[in-house]
Amino acid sequence: MTTAATPTRAILEAACLAAGLDATDAKPIRIAENAIWRLTRGVVARIAQPGQSAAATREVQVARWLAAQGVPAVRALDLEQPVAAKCHPVTFWRELPPHEVGTVEDVVGLLKRLHALPKPDLRLGELNPFVRLVERIDATSAISDDDRQWLHGRLKDLKAQWASRPKGLPECVVHGDAWVGNVARTEAGPILLDFERASFGPPEWDLVSTAVKLTTTGAVSAEEYAEFCETYGTDVTEWEGYELLAGARELRMTTYAVQHAATRPEWRREAQYRVDCLRGRAGAPPWRWKGIL
Repeated sequence: MTTAATPTRAILEAACLAAGLDATDAKPIRIAENAIWRLTRGVVARIAQPGQSAAATREVQVARWLAAQGVPAVRALDLEQPVAAKCHPVTFWRELPPHEVGTVEDVVGLLKRLHALPKPDLRLGELNPFVRLVERIDATSAISDDDRQWLHGRLKDLKAQWASRPKGLPECVVHGDAWVGNVARTEAGPILLDFERASFGPPEWDLVSTAVKLTTTGAVSAEEYAEFCETYGTDVTEWEGYELLAGARELRMTTYAVQHAATRPEWRREAQYRVDCLRGRAGAPPWRWKGIL
């Protein structure tokens, strides 16, 4: 949890007032790109950034669809949401039972269930691996102008490749940000979280999130990854489009770091290191990237 909770408390109070909920004893869980607060009676509020109302709406709709499909996932409260408060979309959720961060095995098990579902009658939109990257690059003061221009150039190149990407597995509903941090392991089993990037697109995008932990950062062992591939039934690193999707994922991870390093000096070294890795200044991968937030 970070300590800069005061600015979002006013947003939380306004949203709770509009939704008929009590914010009196609310406690911050995590204040980052999204602010997460725990209310009383097992309710959690999620405050998104301005301009993200469509994503917040989609997140609630996907959660309700997954509930109807019997997929273990975080459950949205049964009220009209998101709630607009001081230009921020706010959503409300049932608090999870006691849990730990999920495992690679948990991730692939949930992905296999998700990817097998029929396409729902929802306005999911097509997958965009590059959403908000321009804003992240432009917003940071943690890197040099030369590095910023390079990141813009890398983004432009990847977008061009994406437009003519090779065919892969049949497209389906994808989570959009499928990694262990978005899975909660409970006594009853793993639960899928965070659907703001859920969309319709190539399932390889969800698989790449784990694959880059092997090929790019070294956070996943060869044994863990082999089990991941065996469970899902394919190895995305062998697909001809892997380099493109891995590059997009690496750019997302790097811009996330540089964005937050602008306000958190303790992360500047890690952010610069990630940029250096992408620019060929830090040797060959796998690199040892440290977690941000």
